[in-house]
Amino acid sequence: MLIKQLQYLVALGRERHFGRAAAACNVSQPTLSAGIRHLEDEMGVPIVERAQRFRGFTPDGQTILDWAQRIVADYEALHQELSLARQGLAGQLRIGVIPSALPVTSLITGPFARQHPGVNILLRSLTSKEIQRGLDTFELEAGVTYLDNEPLENVRVRPLYNESYFLIQSRRFAKTDAQTVTWEEAAALPLCLLSRDMQNRRIIDSVFRSIGKEPRAQIEANSPISLIAHTRSSAIATILPLSFLSLINGLPDLSMRRLVEPQPAPQIGLVYSARDPVLAVVKTLIASIRRLDMQKSVDLAAGLG
Repeated sequence: MLIKQLQYLVALGRERHFGRAAAACNVSQPTLSAGIRHLEDEMGVPIVERAQRFRGFTPDGQTILDWAQRIVADYEALHQELSLARQGLAGQLRIGVIPSALPVTSLITGPFARQHPGVNILLRSLTSKEIQRGLDTFELEAGVTYLDNEPLENVRVRPLYNESYFLIQSRRFAKTDAQTVTWEEAAALPLCLLSRDMQNRRIIDSVFRSIGKEPRAQIEANSPISLIAHTRSSAIATILPLSFLSLINGLPDLSMRRLVEPQPAPQIGLVYSARDPVLAVVKTLIASIRRLDMQKSVDLAAGLG
């Protein structure tokens, strides 16, 4: 069995398409198919359901894929350790980030990139459930997500900062210079909110329920940028976390008021697989984060410092 054959299988499991898997491995499709057939011969069982196009894995194939993902992840981790000892950290750092934390992720990745130029950093906007899957299948090295609301399983955590919420509204319709607004007042407004598959939306809904209110979400989207665009061009308001203030503070046409009564503060943190040894790239990332005061940095970026 060659590690390359396992890498082909892992790529096929990720891409669910022979052509894309071959491209990801920088080989031709016949080469990838031949490698998987050799693996089937060696294991003595069919791995892929045979058809003109990829249809899925056999039950034995899924078991082999699960093991292949672990083996390939450990192989790549070994290369990182050896690289760190010889010439400094190199390789790839794949981080899944919930949309509400994307604006401040650079506070983490910026210093890390300067310290370790040999590492390629890939950021992906994902839901918390997608981050869980990515860690489970070794397609992510780390994630940035909520820690205390719908916490992930089989992970270790590093707290970063606490979220707070602001009502964003066109100044034409806000008609107030107040710095705060209650959740009850916000419930009476037409709103555009993140879609319900986003944990941020589920947190917002739970806050409204805690005061016996139901938000009027006339528009839903899976992109916070879309929410901001709607707010700027209409009477619809939105609710965004503290992190997004760093992107919209310079927009004079928008009113930004802190939501109070209550003031929830869910915790955002770094999560990574609870397996040993910890990947060199993750250990190094955590060491970099320890030198940061993320709460202070997020507050300053939002203009609250």
